[in-house]
Amino acid sequence: MNKIKDKLNRPIKDLRISVMDTCNYRCPYCMPADKFDENYQFLKKEERLGFLEIEKLVKIFANFGVNKIRLTGGEPLLRRNLDRLIKYLKNIEGIDDIALTTNGQLLQKQLPKLIDAGLDRINISLDTIDEDLYYQMSGNRGQLQVVLDAIDAASASSLKSVKLNCVVQKGVNDHQILPLLERYQDTNVVVRFIEFMDVGTKNDWQKSKVIDFKEIIKIIESKWQIEPLSANYIGEVAERYRYKNHAGEIGFISSISKPFCQTCSRARISADGKLYTCLFAHTEHDLKKLIRSSNNDKELEATIQNIWQNRDDRYSEIRHELTGNKDKIEMYVIGG
Repeated sequence: MNKIKDKLNRPIKDLRISVMDTCNYRCPYCMPADKFDENYQFLKKEERLGFLEIEKLVKIFANFGVNKIRLTGGEPLLRRNLDRLIKYLKNIEGIDDIALTTNGQLLQKQLPKLIDAGLDRINISLDTIDEDLYYQMSGNRGQLQVVLDAIDAASASSLKSVKLNCVVQKGVNDHQILPLLERYQDTNVVVRFIEFMDVGTKNDWQKSKVIDFKEIIKIIESKWQIEPLSANYIGEVAERYRYKNHAGEIGFISSISKPFCQTCSRARISADGKLYTCLFAHTEHDLKKLIRSSNNDKELEATIQNIWQNRDDRYSEIRHELTGNKDKIEMYVIGG
């Protein structure tokens, strides 16, 4: 293994792979319907990386120190035979954790074969448990009960971890914080609140819509006592809390109010094979072109090593210093 570090001495440990740029939802903070309508041109099948191409990349990244893979989208469960890819990746030396992020609409039917293939953990997006609001926040496409049933199935399965991701927006779903927690209190399902982030340029982000984690904690503590937990590992994104008088864990991902750039060990690959070194990146590195134009794995390996070793991204720490509007990669391209 040839472990590598970037210019800020950060190793590479996590690789997030988008397997699909399309989605069956149109959530306003990710893929708003007015900008991603029926005429929007998503990738053609041949433009996406194939499973064997993804496998080749993961083997290289594993050699550099990656041990955790997260499959994302768009909606990854729209990708046919996803269990086959999971099986490929699980057999790569050094890869010991495979996770999936999904909206959950297609999950329940596919869950058994995903677990059989080696899926370890799952994150399900759930911004509200109010049926009408859920439908609205999914772009008038999501069925809440289908997702709740999928969460229950995942919770009862052999998965090591089931987490819910709730993006909190002021005046939109902040009143759902307590109901969401109450539903999953005293269960093995971890509820995580994510500050509304300025990912991409199409989601109408405004700082006035952000509720920072301290405000969320105040809302929670109006009803329950909670206390912080230590991180599971260096570089863990979420700050962890537990109830004092109930079982259950709560997480906070606070990219706006409390950036975690200093320990970021994540790289991201889009469905069309472009490497991004930051969630807020405005530059890309085309690995697919290199994969398909050459059988020289050493060249591909050297390119990836050079990209990471020249990485100095810390957007969340310096966003307030930046001027001008550079286009940033959209959330749906690299899955958050």
